[in-house]
Amino acid sequence: MFEYKYTLCLIRQNNRLLMLNREAAPTKGLWNGVGGKIEAKETPFECVLREIYEETGIELKDAKFKGLVTWDVDEAYSGGMYVFLADIPQDYEYETPLRVDEGILDWKFIDWILSDGNLGVGEMIPHFLPLILNDEDCYEHKCVLSNNKLTNYSAVCISNMINVDGL
Repeated sequence: MFEYKYTLCLIRQNNRLLMLNREAAPTKGLWNGVGGKIEAKETPFECVLREIYEETGIELKDAKFKGLVTWDVDEAYSGGMYVFLADIPQDYEYETPLRVDEGILDWKFIDWILSDGNLGVGEMIPHFLPLILNDEDCYEHKCVLSNNKLTNYSAVCISNMINVDGL
């Protein structure tokens, strides 16, 4: 049904998320979740667990599928990614900031991520993050960008349209 090339995981511990300030495009210099490109014969679920381990060293057994983030850019190309949420125990210790190949990992408070005028995170994140963190349903978060600016955002519930077990 959905054929996207990328995954993203938001790793939550209480009221903060483990974020990566990326060294490379497309979100170079911005705080984002961890994830990456789906390899051949790999499911999105397998990909996100692999990427979490490769980027953070954290070995998770589970992450909850929360939907899709899709984008249309300058009416020239489109794409999307599968989004997951992983909760880790309160007593799990993970020291940050931590320099890794992809950039810098650090715990960021959710309130900071969502604060008005925060230019340190990708501009799509404050739009889709509240539903991912607070709603049990899965959504397609549709983003339209023009000249590197988000010009339109909408969210459509897809919980009844998707087989999560197939991911």
